[in-house]
Amino acid sequence: MGSRMTDELLLMFAPNIVYWVYSGMYAMLGDMEKYRLHPKGDENKNVPSRSTVIKGVLTLQAMQIAASFVFVMLARDSMSLGEKKPEPSLSTMALQFLVAAVTMDTYQYFMHRFIHSNKFLNKIHSHHHSLVVPYAFGATYGHPLDGILIDISGSLVSSMVAGMTPRTSMYFFCFSTVKIVDDHCGLLLPWNPLQRFFSNNSAFHDVHHQLYGNKYNYSQPFFVSWDKLMGTYLPFTVEKREEGGFEVTPHLMKQA
Repeated sequence: MGSRMTDELLLMFAPNIVYWVYSGMYAMLGDMEKYRLHPKGDENKNVPSRSTVIKGVLTLQAMQIAASFVFVMLARDSMSLGEKKPEPSLSTMALQFLVAAVTMDTYQYFMHRFIHSNKFLNKIHSHHHSLVVPYAFGATYGHPLDGILIDISGSLVSSMVAGMTPRTSMYFFCFSTVKIVDDHCGLLLPWNPLQRFFSNNSAFHDVHHQLYGNKYNYSQPFFVSWDKLMGTYLPFTVEKREEGGFEVTPHLMKQA
């Protein structure tokens, strides 16, 4: 029972701890001028202050803890006589990770795209897009309703579809948290394995945060498959700026 309770507590709190630790690592790296996707002055385009962003993220995380508590209660109800569900083997866990990743990508692509097409929901989602120049600890900043519809619901649906235990869910949520923070870090790091392995990376998502790209590149957080299948993928070129850093140029603008 003690081990089970530990798993449940970790599910509720570990992803949020990972969020601040990983984004804190980026903060400790400093400006990293040679890897920035935007010149430093471009951060003035961001509407909310950093303190506002921190408050917004903490609000969403409190909601995530509450949602995790509900998930734990539902998981307990599904177990006969309150017995703990056995943890999967590594191969089964890997398969569950894949199923959960595909489910999360599918859910978030279509929900994210729907939100952009709905006038009311898009106005709410604009809180997140007010960070024109994303940075790591602002990864999940946005309106609470936006967080429920995309982040919280997407996480719970993917975990349930994959049939994960609380412990496996915790591992998956921590990994997806790292990925989401990385996608919003505002840096293109050639030695970062997440950015090299996944096409859905900081440059891909930066396109979506720009005015010209808000009808493209909806996919998050793992693959770009749905954008390519649904015709919403906006290819781009990444080039080095003379003054340092990188410039992301969408092909649509080049053709124009």
